[in-house]
Amino acid sequence: MDQIEITPLTGPLGARVVVPGSKSITNRAMVLAALAQGRSVLESVLLSDDTRYMCDALQVMGFAVEIDEPARRITVSGRGGTIPANGAEIFVGGAGTVMRFLCAMVTLGEGRFRIDGNQRMRQRPIGPQLDAMQRLGASVYSERNNNCPPVIVDGSRTRSVGGETSIDARVSSQFVSAMLMPAPIWKAGLNLAIVGDTARPFIDMTLRLMEAWGAHSSVDGETITVRGGQWYRAQRFVVEPDASSASYFAAAAALVGGSVKIEGLTSNSVQGDIGFLGVLQQMGARVKWYPGFVEVTGTGRLAGVDIAMNSMPDMVPTLAAIAPFASTPTRIRNVAFIRHHESDRIRALAAELRRLGAMVVDHDDGLEILPSTMRPAAVETYDDHRIAMSFAVTGLKLGGLKIKNPACVAKTFPDFFERLAALNPGP
Repeated sequence: MDQIEITPLTGPLGARVVVPGSKSITNRAMVLAALAQGRSVLESVLLSDDTRYMCDALQVMGFAVEIDEPARRITVSGRGGTIPANGAEIFVGGAGTVMRFLCAMVTLGEGRFRIDGNQRMRQRPIGPQLDAMQRLGASVYSERNNNCPPVIVDGSRTRSVGGETSIDARVSSQFVSAMLMPAPIWKAGLNLAIVGDTARPFIDMTLRLMEAWGAHSSVDGETITVRGGQWYRAQRFVVEPDASSASYFAAAAALVGGSVKIEGLTSNSVQGDIGFLGVLQQMGARVKWYPGFVEVTGTGRLAGVDIAMNSMPDMVPTLAAIAPFASTPTRIRNVAFIRHHESDRIRALAAELRRLGAMVVDHDDGLEILPSTMRPAAVETYDDHRIAMSFAVTGLKLGGLKIKNPACVAKTFPDFFERLAALNPGP
């Protein structure tokens, strides 16, 4: 359908929700499983556009990948740090993790790999990662010489990869994670100095997952060292529920009042986006952790916050979508790099908030959103799943709001609107 109208909630929430598995963990786990020796079984995975692109790419690269959709299970037969195919044409759609991760992973191959994506992916920068890989000895370059995809990685012209380098991670922490995952298998390993502010929790997630799969690293300030000649262990691995997806339901409770219990999320999650629950606490919600779930309770009254969001950039749209209802201004800082995500998110959020009547000041590094009287409208989504899902939360409070191109949520949360519609007011 071209658009969907969000039905506002008529009373405080009293809901229990189950969210899909983490996209960030699912795609990292698939890379690690492919690099391990033997058969790995990944449970509670996310099955969405982004993770299917990873599955398809691994199959094109010669790996045996089986998907059991009803069981939410993916089985990957790893090849011990080698790439079976002698070169490949790989298409990743709009999946940034797949593009960045595979550019580094295929340095373990011997052929010529071309990695391409959709129109938006061809606009997303990858130059800092390519520069760092070149300094490590990889034959890798932007096909159009513009530091954006398509990317060519030519293993036939590479003798060995690894050693010491630095990387500018201000545009994306994915550049760092991409280089870390194959590093234990590179003979020379990796000594990587990170330059610039970045979403560090995603890098920490990668290191924790690498450790779980058997590869050790050390961190000294902004430098990460991974010893070469290590191996990943095949295993059965359970993917955590997606904290980013959970944010929409947590924000709903904070916005309209009542409580939402989110299954499977724990306070020791490897996901940095779990920190968004702390932001909701600052705004006036109550967050209580239980064994096996977290409960978020709101009064329907919000206070604004002034916060740097570089550690959880995907949560910027969620915060922006509820900020106009707060009693004081909200200032979002240090996220200039989200202009290079699935859309220019600062520009998109400012435009759509204004369309709904909000008073907004957009800055180079973020947004200032003032308490506003909102009016319904049809929200443009820019083919960006997080814009669509965030403003859907706004529609729970503001009657008459419509979301254009709702199918874009298939990137990470295919049945989001069905789950949202199932939210019930409390007794």
